[in-house]
Amino acid sequence: MEKELFEKVLNAIVEGIIAIDKEGKITYMNRRASLILNVRPEDVLGKYVVDSIPNTRLHIVLSTGVPEIDRIQNVGENVIITSRIPIRDAEGNIIGAVAVFRDITSVQKMAEEVTNLKEVEAMLSAIIDSTNDAISVADAEGRIVLVNKAYTRITGLLPSDVIGKPATVDIAEGESIHMKVAKIKKPIYGAKLKVGPNRKDVIVNVTPLFVKGEFRGSVAVIHDVSEIIKLTRELEEAKRLIRRMSARYTFEDIVAVSEKMKVAVEQAKKVAQTSATVLLIGESGTGKELFAHAIHNASDRRRGPFVSVNCSAIPEGIIESELFGYEEGAFTGARRGGKKGLIEEADGGTLFLDEIGKMPLHVQPKLLRFMEEKEFIRVGGNTPVKVNVRIIAATNMNLEELVEQEKFLPDLYYRINVFPIHLPPLRERRKDIPLLTFHIIRKLNQEYGRSVEGISQEALKILLSYDWPGNIRELENVLGRAMINMDMDERMIEPHHLPPLEMSKKGETFVKKGTLKELVKEYEKKIITMALKRTGGNRMKAAKLLGIGLRTLYYKMEKLGIE
Repeated sequence: MEKELFEKVLNAIVEGIIAIDKEGKITYMNRRASLILNVRPEDVLGKYVVDSIPNTRLHIVLSTGVPEIDRIQNVGENVIITSRIPIRDAEGNIIGAVAVFRDITSVQKMAEEVTNLKEVEAMLSAIIDSTNDAISVADAEGRIVLVNKAYTRITGLLPSDVIGKPATVDIAEGESIHMKVAKIKKPIYGAKLKVGPNRKDVIVNVTPLFVKGEFRGSVAVIHDVSEIIKLTRELEEAKRLIRRMSARYTFEDIVAVSEKMKVAVEQAKKVAQTSATVLLIGESGTGKELFAHAIHNASDRRRGPFVSVNCSAIPEGIIESELFGYEEGAFTGARRGGKKGLIEEADGGTLFLDEIGKMPLHVQPKLLRFMEEKEFIRVGGNTPVKVNVRIIAATNMNLEELVEQEKFLPDLYYRINVFPIHLPPLRERRKDIPLLTFHIIRKLNQEYGRSVEGISQEALKILLSYDWPGNIRELENVLGRAMINMDMDERMIEPHHLPPLEMSKKGETFVKKGTLKELVKEYEKKIITMALKRTGGNRMKAAKLLGIGLRTLYYKMEKLGIE
């Protein structure tokens, strides 16, 4: 009875047990040992252990009498840990030996995975700490579980102040975005908050974390608004320098196959060799700034600065100080030591005045005096500043009409209209469209990281039939949208990639009568029908082309009677 109970106990434990007698023959093997070694007890009992058990060392322990504790051993594809102990009688004589072992294959794999996870965790922690943006991570309940070093710098809170606590702990003013994302399970961008004891102004972007489709928490990236303001100022200063220093294009960048465009280029090349003032006249998007760059780079001023000024983009209240500069104390907020104006920055080079028709009337007399005298006086100053600047102006407005309306000084008009160059709109230079399309595709490939090779003849016909009210700028936008509509493996722009271009087809004029509701309905029907035609009736692609949902497309088709 005791022997039966003893065997049940040994068969119930998770360790394998093998016993041998003093001759090295196996006298006992429990069930676990049989499973680990894949050996049946009846096949090995009574046999020498060295012949029956792979990699055994029991016979060595039997011979030496020295126990071996917790030895790692490979048995086939498994790894075991074994202790081998000699068995002695009352007089101390060795009468056998026993091995007790356990399969640790899964444990070893888990240990390796834990080691790898720790290495990954250490790497991720180093990466997170290396960023200048503050990062906080919250769990699914909105408790903070991780912050980086920048978090402490920006918020003034230590990890010990926030980890394990609700994500509201660092909010001085506003709602916790971690908590909000935990509710809606969607990202939130550009949230303005005050955080930390110093009530630091920050902008927060928070993204939810999903693991195998289950919400597990959220990650917040916190931007210091004061740093953003500083960077914005630095960017503005950089823009001034770039604007001052760069004229990127040359005449080689201008596509001119059509006669009108060839005439404009020849005129620009001739005037570039002189110091004459140039007036570029053309609709918006015809390439006036491109011509200004090319004229500068073909002149003897090419090594000097090229300063571009958009007269409509500078607020009316500061355009005078931006153009002519100001002295210290000229007005409230004036920079200590004063500031150079854009005209002074252009000394020795070219000043490009884009949209000069939008220049405020009160600034025009001062610009006229500068063009006549080649000198000006800074705002708040009294000392004339002499500079050597060549003027290139551009406009999409009728300056003669502005003169008649007393919105533009006649004398200034005559000063800038020394050598006018008319740039034809794209509808008057259709021969240039194929080559322009090729150049724009090549440019957009670099910007979008694509490898579009060209455009099909059918798609090109659509471009050639359109009147292009937005000129080259609109052509670039249309081709950009077409490339976005393409799959990554597609190489040619096809008609179904192009957005609808029905508003101004060549030779068409909008003269239909009817109420606004009727006209909008008719136009909407026309656009949807064309989109379906371009996609071969594929409604999913048509919806994507139109930028609407498939359900919305079906609804509109039913409403408009489109089959």
